[in-house]
Amino acid sequence: MAQSIEQVRPWRHIERRKSRKIMVGDVAVGGDAPIAVQSMTNTITHDVAATVQQVQDLEAAGADIVRISCPDPESSAALSDIVKEISVPIVADIHFHYKRGIEAAENGAACLRINPGNIGGQDRVREVVAAARDHGCSIRIGVNGGSLERDLLEKYGEPCPEAMVESALMHARMLEEENFQDYKISVKASDVFLTVAAYHQLAEATDAPLHLGITEAGGARIGTVKSSIGMGNLLWAGIGDTIRVSLSADPVEEIKVGFDMLKSLGLRTRGVNIISCPSCARQGFDVIKTVQELEARLAHISEPISLSIIGCVVNGPGEAAFTDIGFTGGSAGYGMMYAAGVKTGKTDNNDMIEAIVAGVEAKAEELRTARG
Repeated sequence: MAQSIEQVRPWRHIERRKSRKIMVGDVAVGGDAPIAVQSMTNTITHDVAATVQQVQDLEAAGADIVRISCPDPESSAALSDIVKEISVPIVADIHFHYKRGIEAAENGAACLRINPGNIGGQDRVREVVAAARDHGCSIRIGVNGGSLERDLLEKYGEPCPEAMVESALMHARMLEEENFQDYKISVKASDVFLTVAAYHQLAEATDAPLHLGITEAGGARIGTVKSSIGMGNLLWAGIGDTIRVSLSADPVEEIKVGFDMLKSLGLRTRGVNIISCPSCARQGFDVIKTVQELEARLAHISEPISLSIIGCVVNGPGEAAFTDIGFTGGSAGYGMMYAAGVKTGKTDNNDMIEAIVAGVEAKAEELRTARG
């Protein structure tokens, strides 16, 4: 009998936390659903053309869910035109004014991101929940370490995991008083330690799906590092049902980093996973330049394919043995091509980019055909 990967290599298995499943439009979140990757637009929402274009760019990059801010009546009204042009479900970002939540639900949002305690008393929460229920919306409770309730700050003296979790559970009770269970929760902070500790506590306190993020993480480089440390820690522990990498960068980069993070942990497979060496004096070709060109040339492929690009024969053949396509640098201006770990022949360095791209595209077509 064939053994599972968990039996053969148990150190590679992540056992995900058990959470209940909700729907964000047609995307399942929680339970046994794949971890969803999302981002947020930064256009003026009622500039419909610009917002639609950015959402479509995010869709093309693989976004499962996109969040759009609705700070005013013009923005919530614009959702009705935006959703006609896109296929990815939209989360309407609502702060303070409960009517924006009602309008967003009426105009096509699949989910409302709110803090129930920030939109008024239970009566207003009841109205928003009624609109969400009538229009098939779920809700995300979004707790942020930088905007905790004053009474919790006075109680705890500073933002801390206990304060964030208490805030989240208080908001959840407000929804549950209306017999509404279709919600997920986030407890984000810009501090990695605070965020990770808060999510660990929250994961023990509820079975609600959890949306992960290190908020206000910074620019593309430092934001990626901070998010990978914090969210990677949580995902490795099995915590997290949907993620957003918050970068001061093009939102498309958030989707790319999100999928790379999940690919690194074996939690999602999308696109080409390039395994490459940092290069050294042994390299038989310019590894860095080659990888940069391949990343650009292969960005359009969504099928899960592994590709090894190694500059010399020290580690090259070994890496190629475990990837779909491989190229290992040799000497005298040529290298060795591999397919599924098997040598397929020598390729001149001048021709290797085209040969590698052709091999990856052929593998992608093979996977598409097999999938039907």
